[in-house]
Amino acid sequence: MSFTINNKQLPPIAVGTWGWGTGANGSGIVFGSKPDHDRLKESFDIAYGSGFTLFDTAHVYGMGTAEKLLGEFADGKQIILSNKYTPVSKFSEDKVSSMYGESLRDLGDRKPDIYWLHQPKYIEETLTCLCKMQKEGKIGSIGVSNFGLEQLRLADKVVKKNGCTIAGVQNHFSLLFRESLDNGVVDWCSKNGAVFFAYMVLEQGALTGRFTSKNPLPFFSRRGMAFTRQRLKKIEPLLAELEDVGKAHGLTVSQTSVAYAIARGTLPIIGVTKPYQAADLAKIASAPLSSDEAARLEKAADDTGVRVKAGWE
Repeated sequence: MSFTINNKQLPPIAVGTWGWGTGANGSGIVFGSKPDHDRLKESFDIAYGSGFTLFDTAHVYGMGTAEKLLGEFADGKQIILSNKYTPVSKFSEDKVSSMYGESLRDLGDRKPDIYWLHQPKYIEETLTCLCKMQKEGKIGSIGVSNFGLEQLRLADKVVKKNGCTIAGVQNHFSLLFRESLDNGVVDWCSKNGAVFFAYMVLEQGALTGRFTSKNPLPFFSRRGMAFTRQRLKKIEPLLAELEDVGKAHGLTVSQTSVAYAIARGTLPIIGVTKPYQAADLAKIASAPLSSDEAARLEKAADDTGVRVKAGWE
């Protein structure tokens, strides 16, 4: 399955930069780790050199620090940029313009190929503003993030009224959280020519096989609180199933988790902070899972009884 945005062919996986930022909403608070500049640069170069030119970011990822790194690394290169406006208070065009302007500056005057309304707040006002920006050539396409089906239908009406379309939906999606598949959002995207971007496919490390009840996630972090030792213990049978399915394709547990998301018609956004993670992308894209394998993994996921919804959803 292949996707396009603004007539640009998209790679099957997007590189996520949430873990690149520092400070508020950045790597330390969310992931319990500290990004390394040189390692991030090497990771970017490997991903870009392998054809993974779609990068997803947001001003709120470390309050501009992730964007600045992406702007630095991508200087002189042709990337496909996915960026977001995050509503933080009452709507005003000035607030949208201000955040867009800060992002533009931090990214070296690079305009987004797709610009997302990051949360379903002030939907009509914000999307009307984004349509205006699209017509002015400030953004390529419009997307919505963290939207349920009814919110998506409302968004679709708003943009169509303004002569625009919804080009993408970006929601939390993983083996342990398939709400967008169950509620019809993924199907809506397929029927309406929109791309479904899946984030937190690896549940911030819980579905990589690296962390277990004996080797837990960093305790003082968002992911450590979401996936406690008890929850990690419950998902161990799923990790074993991922390992077994992956063996047939030469994939690791982590790679198989991502391959599952691709098999369900989504474009996964994978956080890349280390060179080996960037190198993994090509291997994942070349090893498709069957629908039977995907269904087998879904049953194993359901049997765990674990479903972790993020606080902002």
